[in-house]
Amino acid sequence: PGWGVRSIPYVTSRYPLWDQKGMLARMDKGGYYLGDAAEGKRILVVGDLMLDRYILGTVNRISPEAPVPVVHVRTEKAVPGGASNVALNIRSLQASAIVAGVTGADKDGDDLIAQLEHRGIDTTPILREGSVRTTVKTRVIAERQQVVRVDWEDGFEFNGETFPKFEEKLRNAVREADGVILEDYGKGVIGQKVVDAVVEACAQKGIPVGLDPKENHELAINGITVATPNRREAFIAAGLTETRPGPNPLEDVRLLQAGDRILEKWRTAMLVITLGDLGMLLMAKGQKPMHVPTRAREVFDVSGAGDTVIATCVLAIAAGASFHEAAELANYAAGIVVAKLGTATCSRSELLGAVEDT
Repeated sequence: PGWGVRSIPYVTSRYPLWDQKGMLARMDKGGYYLGDAAEGKRILVVGDLMLDRYILGTVNRISPEAPVPVVHVRTEKAVPGGASNVALNIRSLQASAIVAGVTGADKDGDDLIAQLEHRGIDTTPILREGSVRTTVKTRVIAERQQVVRVDWEDGFEFNGETFPKFEEKLRNAVREADGVILEDYGKGVIGQKVVDAVVEACAQKGIPVGLDPKENHELAINGITVATPNRREAFIAAGLTETRPGPNPLEDVRLLQAGDRILEKWRTAMLVITLGDLGMLLMAKGQKPMHVPTRAREVFDVSGAGDTVIATCVLAIAAGASFHEAAELANYAAGIVVAKLGTATCSRSELLGAVEDT
C-alpha cells in the first residue's frame, strides 16, 4: 500500500514507505542513498555516445556578408555528451560508471574515450566502428546565448556482424552492474535487439533498469523498472495528441491518460514524466499520481537535465531508495544542472547542499 517499493521488481529498500521528512533527515545525516550505499554501486549506461563541443565568445556586430552575428571566439572546449553525459552524472555522484555504445574509429572517438577514461569511467563495452564517424555536436555560444548548433553524425544500424560483438560486451557488463540505464538519443544504438538483451539480462540478475526514451522512436518495452520521458515524449509514446499544459499536473486529464497508457504499454513499475518548470509527475500501477514541484531556482540551459534525472533516479534505486525518494533526489539534481551553462552534471556535495537548504 502507498508509495512503497515492495511491489516493484528488482528494488529493495531499507525505508519502504515514503516519508519526505524522514528522507530529508537521513540526507542531513550524510545522505545514505548517495553516500556509502551509492559509492559501492556500478551503473551501466547503454546508449548513443557523442562529443559535445562548445565555441564560446562575444558578439559586437552583424556580418556584412549576411544578416548573422559575428562571434569573436574567446575559448573552446569539448565534453562527453549523449549517453556519455549520463555516465558523467553517475561519476559526479561518486558511484562507478560503465558505458556501452558505438563510436567511430576516428580522432573524435579517441577524444571521447580518453575523456571518459580520465574521469574513471569503464569504456570496455564501447564498440569502435570504422564505417561510421563519431557523433559531434558543436554549439556556438555568445554571452550565454546559443547562436547556432552544428552536428556531424552518421546513421548507425547493427548488422549480423556488429550486433553479436556488442551483445557480448553488453552481457559481460551487466554481470558487473548494480543497475542499467538505456539512454536513447535516436542515433541507432538503442534498438529492439539491444533493449531485449538488456531487459532479459537485468531480469536474470534482479537489478533495476531505467529508460530515458526518445520521441518518434517506437520500441516494444516490457518490464523495465523506471522510465523518464518528458511531456512531449510521453504523449508520443502514448499515441495521443499533446495538449496545452495546465498549472496543476494532477488535474491535467490528458497527461494522466498518457501516463496510464504508458504504464500499461511498457509495463514499467515506475513512471517519471518530467515537466520542465512544473517539476515531475510520478505514476505507478495501482497508486495515485503524485506531483513533485520543481526545485530549480534559475534556468540557464536545459540541455542534459534529462540525463541527470535518469542517472540520479536509477542510482538511488540501486542504492535502496524508494520510488519517491529517488524521484525527489532526481528533481533536486535537475534543478542544479539547469542553472549551469551547457551539458553539465550535479555533484553529490551540490545535491546534499540543495536538500539541506530546503
